[in-house]
Amino acid sequence: MEELARRGTAETEPRVASGPGAPVGANPPGASGAADAPAPVPPPGAHEPDPETRERLRLFSVSGARGPEETRALAEAGASRVVATMGYCPASDGLASLIDHTLLKPDATREEIERLCREAAQFCFASVCVNPNWVPVCRDLLRGTGVKVCTVIGFPFGAHLPDVKAYEAHRAVEQGAEEVDMVINIGALKSKDYALVEQDIHGVVQAVGRDTVVKVILETALLTRDEKVMGCSLAKAARADYVKTSTGFAGGGATVEDVRLMRETVGPEIGVKASGGIRTTEDVKAMVAAGATRIGASAGVKIVRGEASSTQGY
Repeated sequence: MEELARRGTAETEPRVASGPGAPVGANPPGASGAADAPAPVPPPGAHEPDPETRERLRLFSVSGARGPEETRALAEAGASRVVATMGYCPASDGLASLIDHTLLKPDATREEIERLCREAAQFCFASVCVNPNWVPVCRDLLRGTGVKVCTVIGFPFGAHLPDVKAYEAHRAVEQGAEEVDMVINIGALKSKDYALVEQDIHGVVQAVGRDTVVKVILETALLTRDEKVMGCSLAKAARADYVKTSTGFAGGGATVEDVRLMRETVGPEIGVKASGGIRTTEDVKAMVAAGATRIGASAGVKIVRGEASSTQGY
């Protein structure tokens, strides 16, 4: 990494042309004429990378290049060696491709986020799901891998004002999020203020545009059967892409019964994401059999390896 930083970058220096009309000293070594004159000595620091490029070099030294374009860009920035540690994940119908590899605890560190991204690229999970402040980091680490960046909106209580949720979602997409999991206004749903609930969801859908996947978290542990059905119906009417069971923070997670009810309610047109308390391969298979098309789990690595997990929460 130190060697990469010493190499600096060419991004902030103008390219010099060669041949007729080129400035003195611009021709390649060995060319005739004024090109043989020694080039002027650059001032101290002229070859030091700017802060943005230095950060890119640091990220690449940790995570490697993601595909030919990133490798070329890093080489042009002055790196003498590029180590590719994250490959591209091809389309797959395997178990890992259903999993949003999740880390939503409030005390998550950058080191843990970087490990999450490395694991996601290694096992080809559908996405990483992180809090909004980590979106730019994940975007940079996962660029070119095929693993999407997912974040949460109005999390974990769903009590934000609708315009605040819409703005949060819009900014998340600007920062690099490709999927957003928004928490429904739980209190409004239980109060039968259905117009507000639909407005809340539709505002986020509009804010992110149709290229961004929107999942609506119902928090099923807090709802009656009728409320679950109504929440699914409102999410579908607001043109969300998925309904989702839980945040993992409300004392209850996904159940097979809830997933089956949600699938029956929304039909085949939109997805169902099961999340909260899913820790084994058997859990995933049961949820998929009930109708889930996406799984949210913090134990993704152990799930795909067929190992039992003692992870609590999400």
